[in-house]
Amino acid sequence: GEDVKPFTPGKAKEIVMSLQQPAVFCNMAGDWPALHWNAKYLSAVLDGKTIQFRLGLKTVDLVPQFETRCSYVKATLEEFLAWSCGQPSCLSGPFSCYEYSKYWAYADYKYIARIFEDKPEIFQDIRWSDFGFPGRSGKESTLWIGSEGANTPCHLDSYGCNLVLQVQGRKRWHLFPPGDTSFLYPTRIPYEESSIFSKVNVANPDLKCFPKFRNATAHVVTLSPGQVLLVPRHWWHYVESIDPITISINSWIELDADHKARVEEAITRMLVCAVKSAENPSDGDLWLNPTEVEATSHEINLQYLNKAVSAYFNCQKASVSEQARPSSTGAEQRTSASCKRKKRKVGCEPESCRLLTHEFGFSTFKAEKLQKIPFGPHLIEVLPQSQETSSMGAIAVGSDSRDPHEIEGGHFGKLHCTRKQSVMSNDCETPAHQMDSDTSPNASQTALSTNDLLDCLVNPHVISLVAQLLLERTRV
Repeated sequence: GEDVKPFTPGKAKEIVMSLQQPAVFCNMAGDWPALHWNAKYLSAVLDGKTIQFRLGLKTVDLVPQFETRCSYVKATLEEFLAWSCGQPSCLSGPFSCYEYSKYWAYADYKYIARIFEDKPEIFQDIRWSDFGFPGRSGKESTLWIGSEGANTPCHLDSYGCNLVLQVQGRKRWHLFPPGDTSFLYPTRIPYEESSIFSKVNVANPDLKCFPKFRNATAHVVTLSPGQVLLVPRHWWHYVESIDPITISINSWIELDADHKARVEEAITRMLVCAVKSAENPSDGDLWLNPTEVEATSHEINLQYLNKAVSAYFNCQKASVSEQARPSSTGAEQRTSASCKRKKRKVGCEPESCRLLTHEFGFSTFKAEKLQKIPFGPHLIEVLPQSQETSSMGAIAVGSDSRDPHEIEGGHFGKLHCTRKQSVMSNDCETPAHQMDSDTSPNASQTALSTNDLLDCLVNPHVISLVAQLLLERTRV
């Protein structure tokens, strides 16, 4: 018979929509066919189809390896597997310039609907309906294939919450709560809609440049095959592959709060594009993430902002009218296809994708709905690291689903300066006693840059306030 799940779909959805801290679901996906999606199986299914891999250096730098600093190759999964095994055939293939001992490779953010468009039957191998999202499958999911050391720089996603299924190998997640945002030195350079990056390389932080990072509290967990991690809204995360081959599948779950977030993102896009486009292009600043096709014009950005504001008010009206109606059926409550970072790359226009209306009738569960979160062997709380734990120590959630109280939990140490240190050395805060008596910066301080201004101008707290003021003005 079918595996009995520890949580019903309804209960799992309540947890997903109301839990405000990361947690690992165990024994919820054991019967999913997608758990057989190891690299060899996917290589056979893709049958020679090439996908893009991002390559970065394994050496640990003080600076995050943003996507603008990486190399890219197109290769088959077969070629990737041969390279990761050190086979001689790689001497002439797409990975020939990248020694396995020095580089990692990551096929990240691969939309399953795109890479398996000719095999739609495979979408049903992923069953998010078990988490209370009927009809949600691989079509609304993203695939991640990496070698050991492959990582995603620390960032937060502006939209939604995130469910991540680990399929092959293990990944270590370093998560920080939304309240730690100021300690993580947020930046919108490189710019990408829906991603706010941290200037901190959490794997090798440098406190000389970013001393406030001392105050950040890391929640670290190692995710093993069969487990599903819930990343709540606006939790920062740095993710690294710790086994030779890792495969994950995720789906971003749309939330009501995303409607205001889209207004905030539209404001951010408008300001970043306007300011950076005015700069001298010869400066060579790679400010646009490779996932963004081009810097959109001021006119297009203004249209986008107006559509985001209209969608916000339309959704508010729909929400009010929904409250007066009986609750929707399960099918109507299905969350829409996730619209996260990278969507622009696959040709999804803002008005058709990011500015979703309330047509699917999804709504957030209020926190009060769950009087008590059912933590235990099937739902394991990711606790903060204790200060006694080494800064790179991690919590491994074993397949035996240990009791959450066994999980050690603390603070991370150290921080980093940005890539162009000669230009951006002002990222390192200058103590007051080092300033000259006439209040001018001393000789060691470099002049402020455009990026310094933008880090303040489009700081998440500032943008949130601007969006609120703009919505109040529009409401009148």
